[in-house]
Amino acid sequence: MDKELKKELVTKMEKTVSILSDEFSSVKSGRASPGLVKDIKVDYYGIKTPLNQLASIATPEPHLIVIHPYDEKSIDFIEKALVTSDLGLNPSNDGAVLRIPIPPLTDERRQELKKLVNRLAEESRVSLRNIRREIIKKIQGLENKGEISEDEAIRDKDEIQEITNYFTEKINNFLLKKEKEVLDE
Repeated sequence: MDKELKKELVTKMEKTVSILSDEFSSVKSGRASPGLVKDIKVDYYGIKTPLNQLASIATPEPHLIVIHPYDEKSIDFIEKALVTSDLGLNPSNDGAVLRIPIPPLTDERRQELKKLVNRLAEESRVSLRNIRREIIKKIQGLENKGEISEDEAIRDKDEIQEITNYFTEKINNFLLKKEKEVLDE
């Protein structure tokens, strides 16, 4: 397969898996995780800034997130962003740090989260198939122009399918791990 096409295929598929990993890290599983809040945008003097650029985020206990702002003046901005986020967090502010207790999940909420992570994984698998289709079209175009033979096109399509299968398996493994995390915590 053409090195440029293979590089494009692998790069796009890696990005898809990376995006899924980021989305999974923001799914609340009943366990405290910095990934839950790190990307929340804080309106810091008129500029939307990710929380992890304004404060250190720690999880000293399995059900507690502690946020220590680099600039103590930003604590109120951070608290407002946390309260208005759709995560349903209730931070307590002692003037220097914010503490966010993470309550245990109910069984109903666990099932909702399982459905959510399944949907996110399926969207990623669809994205992989779209990438595969796009690259196969390019291979067919090269074949139609006579730049590669029919045999080369068939080998390239098989290689594309192997790469797609590899990344699909990665997504499935992420899904199994996240489902276990959501259901067991």
